[in-house]
Amino acid sequence: MSVSHRPAVVLLSGGLDSATTLAIARAAGFACYCLSFDYGQRHRAELDAAARVAAAQGASEHRVLTLDLGQFGGSALTDTRIDIPVDGVQPGIPVTYVPARNTIMLSLALAWAETLGSRDIFVGVNAVDYSGYPDCRPEYIAAFETMANLATKAGVEGERLAIHAPLIDLSKADIIRRGVGLGVDYALTVSCYQADEEGRACGVCDSCRLRHEGFVAAGIADPTRLQPR
Repeated sequence: MSVSHRPAVVLLSGGLDSATTLAIARAAGFACYCLSFDYGQRHRAELDAAARVAAAQGASEHRVLTLDLGQFGGSALTDTRIDIPVDGVQPGIPVTYVPARNTIMLSLALAWAETLGSRDIFVGVNAVDYSGYPDCRPEYIAAFETMANLATKAGVEGERLAIHAPLIDLSKADIIRRGVGLGVDYALTVSCYQADEEGRACGVCDSCRLRHEGFVAAGIADPTRLQPR
């Protein structure tokens, strides 16, 4: 089967990185099946953004799975009692880290990939301009790929599964330049940890700061809509 007819599952949050990852997968010739999660996040406007991005980029299908990680809490993204940090990116793992999120999402992407007959999963994790999350590192992606090939019917039968993380070594500016070159409309995306219902960004959380700094470094106008002050 040629790459141009191969299905790939793409994790799509609705943010800048995942929108770029989808564009990269499409440019490589994959038929893209996008998977988003309503996991109890406080920044739910990203789900609307994911739908916009999937439609704009011609995804073969877009599904939203519901699971409530807010039942566990432990993260400012799923527990409104924990404040979103707004004082700048600090060293260490921040309170916006959601325990096991990428592992859960990749596992469900893996389940869909097997049913689609797909051997390729794309995820927009980044180990350069990121917030210190342990599940965004190259060694984590490599370990998950190893596990996927041990734990699945496809892997056991010799149909090797690949976890693609095309942004893993790129700066935010490089990601933006790559996306612009592929025609990504970043005005459709939402990256803010506390975006309002209209998808307007706060401008001060870690994600907003990293996004804006990336546009500045890339020399490209930032299309982010901000909440009124």
